[in-house]
Amino acid sequence: MNTVLVIGASRGIGLELVRQYLEAGDRVIATARDEAGLARLRGLGAEALRVNVADPASVSGLAWSLDGEELDMALYVAGVYDTADARTPPTRESFDRVMHANVLGLMQAIPQVMPAVEAGGGVFGAFSSGMSQVGLVEGDDAWLYRVSKAAVNMAVASARHRYPAATCVALDPGWVQTEMGGASAPLTVERSVAGLRHVLALLTPDDNGLLIHHDGRRASTW
Repeated sequence: MNTVLVIGASRGIGLELVRQYLEAGDRVIATARDEAGLARLRGLGAEALRVNVADPASVSGLAWSLDGEELDMALYVAGVYDTADARTPPTRESFDRVMHANVLGLMQAIPQVMPAVEAGGGVFGAFSSGMSQVGLVEGDDAWLYRVSKAAVNMAVASARHRYPAATCVALDPGWVQTEMGGASAPLTVERSVAGLRHVLALLTPDDNGLLIHHDGRRASTW
């Protein structure tokens, strides 16, 4: 039985990760920011922790909550989307909302959880996007979101040098039928998560620092 931490698990991909890992017989610790999310996690059988990734004080409590734990896997799934294109300067409020959840929350969480991941010789995965790849940009849509996910990739690539006993990767779940992805997305949540779990189970040290897609493709460029 593995011990898995899912940060940002109240809905969508995070919730499905919790469901599938529990179904596989693993122990799952999962976070949500409100009581409704915590109740959903407890209903599935997860150990639920209240964490708001947009609040550094809240994230700082993870180290205390995980004291003595040995994690086989920790996944930072939390994130928000912004649809504005490059014709529209981001407001300070929209910039703060996206960057706090997608980047600052991640960078706050990494030092809090990585000692437990290293203790378990485990994997840390931060959810990124295919839209983060600078060499493959085909448009200006969701440019603030793209920038935030490119920053996620850099955070992972940097952090791997500080925590050599763990494997750190950025993960692209694909375009998924979630509240963020919309009903027209080609991937169901179940299929995306099944692919990600397969990828995570087969990681090698050579994958450290890479962006890896849900279907196993390794990114040819960031």
